[in-house]
Amino acid sequence: MRLSALIPILLSALFLAACSGPSPRSGDTPETITQASLPVSGKGHEVVFYALGLIDTDYRFGGRNPEAGLDCSGMVSYIYDRAAGLKVQGSAADIARNGRPIARGELRPGDLVFFNTLNRPLSHVGIYIGDARFIHAPSTNGKVRIDRLSDSYFARRFETARTYFD
Repeated sequence: MRLSALIPILLSALFLAACSGPSPRSGDTPETITQASLPVSGKGHEVVFYALGLIDTDYRFGGRNPEAGLDCSGMVSYIYDRAAGLKVQGSAADIARNGRPIARGELRPGDLVFFNTLNRPLSHVGIYIGDARFIHAPSTNGKVRIDRLSDSYFARRFETARTYFD
């Protein structure tokens, strides 16, 4: 089996191991997000697993599929369509307007996180994967990757969260 075929399996195993740890309690580091009391959506899990398979996909402005490259909203549209059968289209701002607002503390895997990265509200979107981490397609460094909501760059620019599930 090729190494590239093993990467999604290894990432899934790491994700599941990270999710099996103890729940955060008051007094935990600011990096942690108290997990939502609602159960994780089955579609949310599918979205996360599909997204993990796109790690290191090239960034391309306006990109809507992995073969040509993905931008942030194109990545979300592509994953939500393939993994959850949901049509989520438009810019990051359009996607935010159509989702149901949730508090940061209610984030569950598969929900969406939005940032102001271009001095314009709702200019970037990523998919929350759990443990205060999200996957996104940033133009900087040009690859789909995982970052932490607590990273200083994203913590200063976080705007809102939305869900399309339940």
